[in-house]
Amino acid sequence: MRKAIYSILFVLILAVSHAAQVRPASNFDVTPDVVYGHKDGMALTFDIFKPKAKPNGAAVIFIVSGGWVSRYTPPDEAVARYQSLLDKGFTVISLRHGGSPKYLIPEIVADVRRGVRFIRYNAKRWGIDPNRLGVWGGSAGGHLSLMIGLASDSGDAAAKEDFMKESDRVQAVVAWFPPVDLRSLVRGLNPPATDTVLDRYPALNFEKEKAADYSPIVFVTPDDPPTLLIHGDKDALVNISNSQVIFDAFKKNNVKTDFITIPGAGHGFRGEDVKRAMAATISWFEQTLLNNGNKP
Repeated sequence: MRKAIYSILFVLILAVSHAAQVRPASNFDVTPDVVYGHKDGMALTFDIFKPKAKPNGAAVIFIVSGGWVSRYTPPDEAVARYQSLLDKGFTVISLRHGGSPKYLIPEIVADVRRGVRFIRYNAKRWGIDPNRLGVWGGSAGGHLSLMIGLASDSGDAAAKEDFMKESDRVQAVVAWFPPVDLRSLVRGLNPPATDTVLDRYPALNFEKEKAADYSPIVFVTPDDPPTLLIHGDKDALVNISNSQVIFDAFKKNNVKTDFITIPGAGHGFRGEDVKRAMAATISWFEQTLLNNGNKP
């Protein structure tokens, strides 16, 4: 059963992969395994992919997460997912978090927040404008991207680590097929002995009273960054209603937003569907990061 569960999660992570072939490494520079923290004796890391030809100064943070599991992929393999963004001059940062089942959603959200603060604090070292950061992810990665976009703060002035005093605000969000409301999904600390959702997604096994704190729909406000939602109308795992309800909330709050439905697509895009989703993702980041005046 456990092997089957992780096979499913692995597929979810791969579902948001770009279908392009890896190009020669001479097209980009890679800074691998940048450490942004430690927990339980393990490093929290990300990789930086930077185009050699005319980087535009903006960066897209890709949240590596499927089922709230964050898996490592060697940079020379992972770059296929990011190549079209690199071709447009964007620096891409693949951010990994402490994964389920060892860590639960509250700890996972804290990891990605920490990662964004670290990136903002050190951005100029990598030729990145700290006020032109976007975040992108699919499924659990989409949920985490929305949490960063909608529930950011200005940092902790009393933090011991200087980078933790930084804002974790980003200037644009793209979320593919994201769950947006965990209040009906969180299982609590004493779930039933057999629970299909918990078997598949143990990251949901935390206190029900905290579920709203990790539900993006709760945090929609007029000052949210521009957010693009992309969802297949045949998604049997995360129903398209998730994107619809938060899209409606964005419109109600006058947040710059768009919602693309991909007819016939399930949970994860393939073939022409992934090409369409990726083209829309790039266009969104070009609109919002290349000539934007948003501040953290």
